[in-house]
Amino acid sequence: QVQLVESGGGLVQAGGSLRLSCAASGRTFSNYAMGWFRQAPGKEREFVAGISRSGGSTLYTNSVKGRFTTSRDNATNTVYLQMNSLKPEDTAVYYCAASDGPGVSAVVVLKRSYDYWGQGTQVTVSS
Repeated sequence: QVQLVESGGGLVQAGGSLRLSCAASGRTFSNYAMGWFRQAPGKEREFVAGISRSGGSTLYTNSVKGRFTTSRDNATNTVYLQMNSLKPEDTAVYYCAASDGPGVSAVVVLKRSYDYWGQGTQVTVSS
């Protein structure tokens, strides 16, 4: 069992930045590939970014490439999502998720492959 708690959301103007954090507790953090998803009102929850167990591999959805960066610190059991050049269309509830036991360099993209989810943090970007 893994517990995930996101923080760092808020209200920001277009062009601004936010850094989301996700603190994990429970089992060995480095056993999990981590991902970030978001869900806007009336829309499906979508993949934003993923990072492998080692932190050496990352993947981003096209709409955030070059603006968002995910990283992890296995010593402190934390994964981050740095969001720069934010746009109003980035407004959503952001969730972190953990996938148990993929290969050490694998990035997990599919929502159904994630085993644990945080409660979400709201990000609102004003125009």
